[in-house]
Amino acid sequence: MTASELAALPLAVHLHLWPALGALVLGPFALTRRRRDIWHKGAGYLWVGLMALTAGSALWIEAAVLPIGYGFGPIHALSVLVFYGLWRGVFAARAGDVATHSGWMRALYWQALIIAGSFTLLPGRTLNTLLFPERPMLGVVVICGVGLALSMRFMRLRSVRRLVG
Repeated sequence: MTASELAALPLAVHLHLWPALGALVLGPFALTRRRRDIWHKGAGYLWVGLMALTAGSALWIEAAVLPIGYGFGPIHALSVLVFYGLWRGVFAARAGDVATHSGWMRALYWQALIIAGSFTLLPGRTLNTLLFPERPMLGVVVICGVGLALSMRFMRLRSVRRLVG
């Protein structure tokens, strides 16, 4: 896909893609800063806004897989789950429940951006066409790599937990 083809994509796709990429990049910064740190709060507010824009704009993108009706499909349920997760995470932060806040925000980052975002690399999807125009199966290789890396990370965490406790 060329730059002109990218520019020709519908507005809803741009309002989905760019905030998602921004949230993907900003997420680790927001997640690793000290709580109540001014940079954590600022990054967190921006991250929540980017995630809300990503989820909201997804509702305007027509379902390509399993359309149910009126352009909606099962994939749009993820937007509802993201809005719910954002609400729960922000509510927990305002209530001073740091553990719940951290849990919801980390879950949203990993599940909505890393795992669900990886599936945008499947052949035939817009992002796959943009990144791998000549070899769309490379998207599958990247997805497998992400899956392997996540598996190794969780196995390491389980090993550490067994040693500690």
